[in-house]
Amino acid sequence: MSAPPVYLDAATAAPLHPVARQALLAALDDGWADPAKLYARARRARQLLDAAREATAQTLGVRPDELSFTPGGTAAAHSAVLGGLAGRRRAGDTLVHSAIEHSAVLHAAQRHVADGGTAVSVPVDRLGRLDREAWSAAVAAPGVAVAALIAASHEVGTVQPVAEAGAACAAAGVPLAVDAAQVVGRLPVPAGWSILTASAHKWGGPPGVGLLVVRKGTRWESPWPADEREAGRTPGVVNLPAVVAAAASLRAVAADAAAEAARLAPLVDLIRARVAAEVPDVEVVGDPADRLPHLVTFSCLYVDGEALLHALDRRGFAVSSGSSCTSSTLRPSHVLEAMGVLSHGNVRVSLHRETTAAEVDRFLAELPQVIAGLRAEAGVVGL
Repeated sequence: MSAPPVYLDAATAAPLHPVARQALLAALDDGWADPAKLYARARRARQLLDAAREATAQTLGVRPDELSFTPGGTAAAHSAVLGGLAGRRRAGDTLVHSAIEHSAVLHAAQRHVADGGTAVSVPVDRLGRLDREAWSAAVAAPGVAVAALIAASHEVGTVQPVAEAGAACAAAGVPLAVDAAQVVGRLPVPAGWSILTASAHKWGGPPGVGLLVVRKGTRWESPWPADEREAGRTPGVVNLPAVVAAAASLRAVAADAAAEAARLAPLVDLIRARVAAEVPDVEVVGDPADRLPHLVTFSCLYVDGEALLHALDRRGFAVSSGSSCTSSTLRPSHVLEAMGVLSHGNVRVSLHRETTAAEVDRFLAELPQVIAGLRAEAGVVGL
């Protein structure tokens, strides 16, 4: 009898939290009407939406009227960047961002540049940490409309100096948009931002729900055609059952966040130590200390990244990769490239509330054999 599959890709999507499932099923019965209408069933839907907004805002420590629900984290990131640029067009047309932003932010930057704007990318060091001097200089330059910084790297786990970056932005009068997708529900939300985004399926909520928070006093203008819903910040009817489930699960995971971080961090430490010790020609990347508690990334020489993922999948392990050796891109991850680290044979392991120590032990027991087998197939032996 084969061992049960092990899911180790929570940084992409965490398993649905039991609280989210319960809330979703209840809201499917009670929250399908349009909350903008005036009849009784619609008023009930409106109550659910208001309660979800209030609970989410309380968890984040923001005002309910600063928070809008979007159709996902990508839509929230696009709105944050493009809306920040639109609201500050009189100040200039330059977007400053780190070199390791999520692709959603970089795609928004590409759209801005295609429309005639300017984007400035700020480098990171070999641990994936922002160059603060370069950042301060970039945001202080003339014509900067908005800056964007990921709270913690989704690929290597390095936590960014958001408060310090935000202080530099404040000194220059530039709003800071922070992608907090990997932080919300796991670590305290950092200070210093003007616009914040997150994604429910990263913390165990359902997919298709994003959070967009715009602080009062921030110049922000919706980049989308006019719509009266969600304070005009995002168009269309919200998926109310999913929003209710997202709010309920966020409250649950935030309450357990400190204990869960304390449980998962030693498992990540174990992976970092044993991979480095037991697999030849491997580089564990990212900051060894100032990092997310649930995520670890390493790269292996002489291994095709796509083949490694498939080989692990055949053994029952679901992991992710930012490897250069994938048929879809034939390019290294922009994050690993910006860090100047090894990108071949890259594996990202991200743990979640259902991950056990036994599953981690099994992964670590089988990983060296898998890598050795792939290297042997490629004719690389004697390592």
